[in-house]
Amino acid sequence: MDHSILNEIESPQLLKNGDAVVVGVSGGPDSMAMLHLLVDLDRRSTMDLKITVAHLNHSLRGEESDEDEAFVKNAAAALGTAYRTCRRDIPVIAARESLGIEETARRERYAFFERVCLQTGAKFVAVGHHADDQTETILHRILRGTGFRGLSGMPGSRPLRPDSDIHLIRPLLGITRNRILQYLSEAGIPFRRDRTNDSDEPMRNRIRNKLLPLIVSEINPQVGDAIRRLGVQADWINEHLGDTVRRTFDSIMISQDRDRLVLRADALTSKSRILQSELLRTAVVSLGFGERRLTFEHQFALLRIVAGETDSVREQLPFGITVERRGHELVFSRPTPTGEISANTVPVFEIEVACPGRTVIPALAREIICRTVRDRPVGFAAPDASGRRFEEFVDADRIQFPLRVRSCRSGDRFHPLGSPGSKSVGDFLTDAKASETARREAFLLCDGHGPVWLVGRRIDDRVKLTDQTVNLLQLMVRPISW
Repeated sequence: MDHSILNEIESPQLLKNGDAVVVGVSGGPDSMAMLHLLVDLDRRSTMDLKITVAHLNHSLRGEESDEDEAFVKNAAAALGTAYRTCRRDIPVIAARESLGIEETARRERYAFFERVCLQTGAKFVAVGHHADDQTETILHRILRGTGFRGLSGMPGSRPLRPDSDIHLIRPLLGITRNRILQYLSEAGIPFRRDRTNDSDEPMRNRIRNKLLPLIVSEINPQVGDAIRRLGVQADWINEHLGDTVRRTFDSIMISQDRDRLVLRADALTSKSRILQSELLRTAVVSLGFGERRLTFEHQFALLRIVAGETDSVREQLPFGITVERRGHELVFSRPTPTGEISANTVPVFEIEVACPGRTVIPALAREIICRTVRDRPVGFAAPDASGRRFEEFVDADRIQFPLRVRSCRSGDRFHPLGSPGSKSVGDFLTDAKASETARREAFLLCDGHGPVWLVGRRIDDRVKLTDQTVNLLQLMVRPISW
């Protein structure tokens, strides 16, 4: 076996002695190579890695999906590693939630990996993305119109979710597909073939099967290396720019509170356009909102307002954020300045929750925080403990991730902790003598099985802590903090 490939996956030092790692294995060549390399690395270097193989059956290819599952289970057994599996009907979930198959599969897969991490105490999830995947990712982003930050491609390591202490790692990111196949052949390692990769859907497959081979044969045989070099250089630029933005932002900020952020417009105008753009993006993020819906058109309109190139002094951004130039000030305002909900307004929302992590609920000017804990809480015997209405502990192993926080819907039912059976959310609030305002403001934290917590009221009986509970989730809801 070519031991240099082991040195390459070890050199980024993504893992250290004694780490527990969940290895996502589909049965395909990339994940099988990664699994064997990590096992070989552990044996050769005595790193004492605690490896758990995780396989999600997507139910996309009928019997072939079941055969993949059995194949991975046998591979894990042969290598002496722990094994976890789960079955999710991706086509049904995608249709129910009006999402694409690829997006749904990725979401469910990472949610499963996170759940296995919570169950095993692992802080790392290893996936089999390699150098050719990096090439395809960067080219895909270019074709879709990425900004310069998207040119960086996939990082070798990143938090699984924002603010999560679980990290997604890519040990094979510097190794090409051909080298992986050569390693598998020389080592006699079998793998499964996914026939859907041969189709021209989704767009990623067309890039792999048609566009890149055309570029290689007619334009540049080394296009993969060229694109990856571009990604590395973009990463350097992003790192430098990020440091500059962090140092500059505080110097141009006049004030910030829960409802408003004010920047010095005149100080902004003295900066380069790219730095202005990043400072404006940072302002939106600092208000507790994501940036994915912030388009180039939004940023360009703000740049023109800052520079005085337009008669307009006001721009409406996603999430209801308003940006207005007032003399020498640029004012970012939240959609609900006081954080209160109008008596005649019923906020309708649904947001995926970072777990572990912090998730902003813009419609309510609140945030929900999920933390994994080991120690059992003290003083939570009563479901409505005074002063702790917005803090709960639940059994993490009884939750079907991902979690979502959403407004209540007609027909919602749950089994309130301490009650003999299930009841509708409406009936529960009636029995609790909730006011009309409280009923309008009620919202739920849900998982794949339904409500987990009627927030501020009661958790569902199925997620309660028992004598068998090993992994706990701490759930907290509070006003947005700065």
